[in-house]
Amino acid sequence: MMSPHDKLAAMRNPAAIDITVVTDRGQVSIPAHLRRELSLDKGKRLVWEKVGDHELRVVVLEEPARLGPHAMIGFARRLGREPRSTEDWMRELREGEED
Repeated sequence: MMSPHDKLAAMRNPAAIDITVVTDRGQVSIPAHLRRELSLDKGKRLVWEKVGDHELRVVVLEEPARLGPHAMIGFARRLGREPRSTEDWMRELREGEED
């Protein structure tokens, strides 16, 4: 809900408020300057929360860092293990198969 102070400020400076319209499909456009300021690109997720009878809060979800295919390079080294050859790995995996 807008405080009386906010309403007075908006009346004095109408440019300080962004007004959008809800479409028939329930969609709204986010003003361009806010999209730029908040880095709202395609696919960014928003959480809508009802705060009061006439007030909503929209929160931008922080996406977890996505690991690419090269994220595991050097992982064993970071654990203090020496690199092993494929032959060594296969020998270890095959132990116990000869029973």
